[in-house]
Amino acid sequence: MRPIDLARGLGLSTQAVRNYEAAGILPPARRTEHGYRVYTPLHAQALEVFAALVPAHGHAGATAIMRAANDSAANDSALDQVFRILDESHAQLAGDRQTLAAVTEALQRLTKTTNTAAATTFVGPLAHQLGVRPATLRKWERAGLVHPRRDRRTGYRRYSPDDVRDARLAHQLRRGGYPLNKIAVLLEQVRAAGGVEPLEAALGEWRDRLNRRGRAMLAGAAALHSYLNAVTAGSPERR
Repeated sequence: MRPIDLARGLGLSTQAVRNYEAAGILPPARRTEHGYRVYTPLHAQALEVFAALVPAHGHAGATAIMRAANDSAANDSALDQVFRILDESHAQLAGDRQTLAAVTEALQRLTKTTNTAAATTFVGPLAHQLGVRPATLRKWERAGLVHPRRDRRTGYRRYSPDDVRDARLAHQLRRGGYPLNKIAVLLEQVRAAGGVEPLEAALGEWRDRLNRRGRAMLAGAAALHSYLNAVTAGSPERR
């Protein structure tokens, strides 16, 4: 195939095809005696595989996978690199699922709490309730997770029922490994909405995104498996 044939077949420009080849997404094209590129069905397959990998691993990850896959026929370590990138991507998805589970558990614990209308409390008693040090609560305050007011007479921090709710949620999220900056964003959403209900919808959308990525990984793996077989057709020991 000529560059324009490959480009039209996949709805791309000829420049895009050249860019993909330069990036290593496509295997090197054979050149005619006059220097023109000649593409084969393997190049068309490579573009289809890349398109399947992007939703699963991102543009950079898909590019790295294709580069390694295209080198795998002549280089054993390149095939190892393919699987290493896949493993890292799956590990990241697993970590995201664990974080989602931690956030979901935190919300469930909050909805089961019955003393949200309790009186205000001070830093020491609240720290004791959560099983953390007072210094931890002060750190959360600096990070914007809680906003206790100061007692006018003593200057001590006073935590309102909403502050207690936010501290409990922050505590559960921290136990799940959630970073402080992301917790601050979530708690701001809780405050703006006056409760945790909006986060339940956000968690559903988050779960849907993770499931779509998981499905994309399955589709990308199937396409990549076929492509690796085609690339390494001349090297049975690496199939």
